[in-house]
Amino acid sequence: MVTSRDEALAVPGRRSVMIQSLELALRLHDRVEEPQDVGLRWAAVALVLRGTTVDDADLLFIRRAVRIGDPWSGHVAFPGGRMDVADASLEVTARRETREELALDLDAHARLLGVLDDLRPGAAALPSIAVRPYVFALRADVTLVPNEVEVHSTFWVPVQRLLDPASTMEHVFDRGGSRFRFPAYRSGDDVVWGMTERLVTQLLAVARGSV
Repeated sequence: MVTSRDEALAVPGRRSVMIQSLELALRLHDRVEEPQDVGLRWAAVALVLRGTTVDDADLLFIRRAVRIGDPWSGHVAFPGGRMDVADASLEVTARRETREELALDLDAHARLLGVLDDLRPGAAALPSIAVRPYVFALRADVTLVPNEVEVHSTFWVPVQRLLDPASTMEHVFDRGGSRFRFPAYRSGDDVVWGMTERLVTQLLAVARGSV
C-alpha cells in the first residue's frame, strides 16, 4: 500500500511506459482489501485513462454537484458511487455509476486494467464506507454527458502533470472551527485532495513501478 507521495514521483529520463505495462503492473499489484465487516457500506469508483502510453495518457476527473447532505459536495472526484443491492459485484457498481453519471459505457468503450487498494475515509466524521477503485483504459475518444444532479462538470489531467512535483501542494480544510492539512494535487483552479488524492497517488506509484 502506498504511504508516501514521494514514492509516486516520476524518475527523470525514464522510458515511455505503454498502457499494457501499466495493466500488467496492476494485475501483479499486491492489493490491500478491506474486511467484509458487518454494517460496512461499499462503493466503487472508476479511474479512466485515455492514451496509449503513460506519458501521453490523461486521467478523468469529475467535479461533484453541490448537494445538501453530501459530505463530498462540490469536491473533485472520480465517477462512482455506492453499491446497489442489484449490483452483482463492485466492478458492476463502478461501471453502472460511470454510465449513470457521465453516459459513459465502459463495457463498450473501455477495458479494465486492474484494481487498486480498497480505501476508507480518513476522517471519523465521514460515513463508514469502503471504496474499491477500478482502473480502465478507453479504446477511443468518447463524449461525456454529465448527469447534472450528481456531476457539475468533467475534466482531464495529463498523467505527466500529476507526476510533476510542481503539481503537489498542501490543502487546508476548515471544519467546525478547526483547520486540517492534506496533501493535494493542483490542476489549474482544481484541487485534488482527500480520498481522491490517495487514489491518484496509488495509481502513480503503480505506474512508476511498471517502468
